[in-house]
Amino acid sequence: MSNSAPDPIDVAVGARLRLRRKAMKVSQSALAEALDLTFQQVQKYERGTNRISASMLVKAARRLDCTVAYLVGEEDALPTETALFEQLMTPGAHELLEAYTRIPGQRSRRSVIELVRSLAEDKND
Repeated sequence: MSNSAPDPIDVAVGARLRLRRKAMKVSQSALAEALDLTFQQVQKYERGTNRISASMLVKAARRLDCTVAYLVGEEDALPTETALFEQLMTPGAHELLEAYTRIPGQRSRRSVIELVRSLAEDKND
């Protein structure tokens, strides 16, 4: 009996991979190149739809300057993630993130990001 939903562990590993990649300002394409993969494969790892092998996990950890233990959730957050978690403690941040994840289209999500950035830069408030 096969379940088509990704395993929650694979999803969690993928989420940490994505979080670390973004914190290090590494594009999916750059990570894919370093791992000798396509960027689509990196996307599948980050979504948890494809499992990442042990050897690929080691290579990704090296490229992203972290430990395998961090990527699999066995190690505390790194300083860059700690700052992100602190930002999420801002009143309303969690609600904003939850609402954002329910927006169906990528173009709509980008519009929301542009709106929020312009509001953050607005000096008239």
